Amino acid sequence: GTGAGMGTLLIRKIREEFPDRMMATFSVLPSPKVSDTVVEPYNATLSVHQLVENSDATFCIDNEALYDICMRTLKLSNPSYGDLNHLVSAVMSGVTPCLRFPGQLNSDLRKLAVNMV
Repeated sequence: GTGAGMGTLLIRKIREEFPDRMMATFSVLPSPKVSDTVVEPYNATLSVHQLVENSDATFCIDNEALYDICMRTLKLSNPSYGDLNHLVSAVMSGVTPCLRFPGQLNSDLRKLAVNMV
């Protein structure tokens, strides 16, 4: 698979091509409850350095927390990747309305990053 290498290479190349642009990433951290792929924790660990170096804002989303939300809050007995992806899309949608709609507060990614500190 592409693992940590493909995504981080892409982020680094985008940063090289557009150094003056702000970049935000939404990264899902692995969990043994969701997947049994042995290399997922290694890929996540290896990619963190590139995210810190090349991204201006990184939103880390815990797959195990997503799974628990599906089980406990949404009362799903066997959450699928589609269910988890729906929650991730809700998080992304909730973080980015200031970038998608007109308004005064956090009207661009730079202001959003500054106000998060």
